[in-house]
Amino acid sequence: MRTPGVWWRGKSTPAKVETYTRWSFHFFAVIEIATIGLPAIGQLGSRFGGWALLAVCVHGVLYAVTASRALDWTRGTRDQPVRLLWALGTITVLIAVGGAVLTEHGPGGADAESAAAVLSVTVPAFGVGAIALGIRDWRRAFALAAGAAVGVAGVVFLVGIPAYAALGAGGAELFMAGVLVSTSVVSLWLLNTVYALDEARETRARLAVAEERLRFGRDLHDVMGRNLAVIALKSELAVQLARRGRPEAVEQMIEVQRIAQESQREVREVVRGYREADLATELAGAQGVLTAAGIDCEVSGPVTGLPAQVQSALGWVVREAATNVLRHGDAGRCSVSVRVAEGRVTLSVENDGVPEVGAGAGSGGESGSGLVGLRERLAEVGGVLRAGAVGGGLFRLSAEVPLPVASVTPGAPETPGADLSERDAERRRLPAPAPAPAPAPVSEVTS
Repeated sequence: MRTPGVWWRGKSTPAKVETYTRWSFHFFAVIEIATIGLPAIGQLGSRFGGWALLAVCVHGVLYAVTASRALDWTRGTRDQPVRLLWALGTITVLIAVGGAVLTEHGPGGADAESAAAVLSVTVPAFGVGAIALGIRDWRRAFALAAGAAVGVAGVVFLVGIPAYAALGAGGAELFMAGVLVSTSVVSLWLLNTVYALDEARETRARLAVAEERLRFGRDLHDVMGRNLAVIALKSELAVQLARRGRPEAVEQMIEVQRIAQESQREVREVVRGYREADLATELAGAQGVLTAAGIDCEVSGPVTGLPAQVQSALGWVVREAATNVLRHGDAGRCSVSVRVAEGRVTLSVENDGVPEVGAGAGSGGESGSGLVGLRERLAEVGGVLRAGAVGGGLFRLSAEVPLPVASVTPGAPETPGADLSERDAERRRLPAPAPAPAPAPVSEVTS
């Protein structure tokens, strides 16, 4: 069974804000019943007090339901609760009129008059505050608060209360209704802003992925476009020469083979450059993205002087860990440390906000394909990956990679063919074909 703490930590930041807002208005309904309805029994007597408590309880329940449905309408999951708004407004008016009547024609006494005055002023303020949640324009919401103040002052004056007391009741209603309407308007603005920021962050991530795909496609087009056009032309030329029994056709096909092998090498270099990750660049990028998402990110440890293959493997660990911190859990702090000792490099990424043990990678568990891919990359350089919760709501992902005996400084040229398969390496050991002679003139071919 999930505990309340696990349930709360499993929510995203916008969902937490929405839950807090929703239950805040539910708590307002409890406050209304506890501070207005319950004291009315002792102040108005069992007869009038019982009816007053019943009316306030009905109003409070309707207040909570209306606030919840209005928030759903604001988030676009329900239609506008027009009937609930009218029902709440009607009951609010009836309680306000009844409280004003009890003030003048009730059981009498200072306590009874005070309780009746509270009914006629405070209950309408709560009602207006809930109705404001179902109004799109904040100007109309504040106009409703002003109208409620005028209405309370008019009703109190009509039941026979002096004008100065009616003005005082109207002023009190204007203040209380203004405060509650302001609370409703600001709460809705904050909730919508948090959701908009979360959507903007997701959009930015999708745009970054799309931009990277476009860059990769552009690089492949630049590499393959010209070579494929040359291959097509030379193949067509070889076909024409072969049909005429010309020996130059073989030479043209040898040239086609050479261009195809060159294209293969260039594509491999593009893909290799795309798949490699620089550790310093990835650390700076992860820190910038996490900070922009409101997560306090601290990076420590040396990143210079490491071999290129080690930096590439650890760079992918940083990239995957930062992605998972953003996607899973609700982290507020993340620390990344690099340590070199005893011929091994250890990268540790630790974050809080773990929703539950066994959740997604980067937030408290080891499920998902991200960690599988990281283990495969680290295995290529003899590294190991460890991931799991460490207690206290923390999750730690650590990668340990051994340093080569002869470490290559970053930026130094790498051994040619280090990333090629055995077949490619064997092909490199073969003698290069002799340069092909210039192609025959087109006029000679077509003659």
